[in-house]
Amino acid sequence: MTIEELCKTAMDMREMAYAPYSHFRVGAAVECGDGTVFTGCNIENAAYGPTNCAERTAIFKAVSEGRRSFRRIAVASDTESFTAPCGVCRQVMAEFSPDMDVIMVNCKGETKTVNLRSLFPFGFDSSSLL
Repeated sequence: MTIEELCKTAMDMREMAYAPYSHFRVGAAVECGDGTVFTGCNIENAAYGPTNCAERTAIFKAVSEGRRSFRRIAVASDTESFTAPCGVCRQVMAEFSPDMDVIMVNCKGETKTVNLRSLFPFGFDSSSLL
């Protein structure tokens, strides 16, 4: 899948978002090491704590299907600026693929690509455990 196709898929996933409280729709598309793509959107909850981000939705779907390695993820929001994944999402991404690329897509379809390590330079991983 091309970067453009991956970004379009993430942008399309915004339409599936369940965001009745924040009205901040986010879509994601994660490309696995084998080229398979899984999608996700943010899913809010009135209690806020159970809310799940688009990035984690996509990654959890992939992991539940046996994937453990990711090349890149496209994250699209409705804003003109670039929306980076939250800290919890960065931690989840780092668990599986600390060197993956993160492609942020704004509402105009413009992109900015960064490596996860630049977003999350001192991530907690298995080497941090006793």
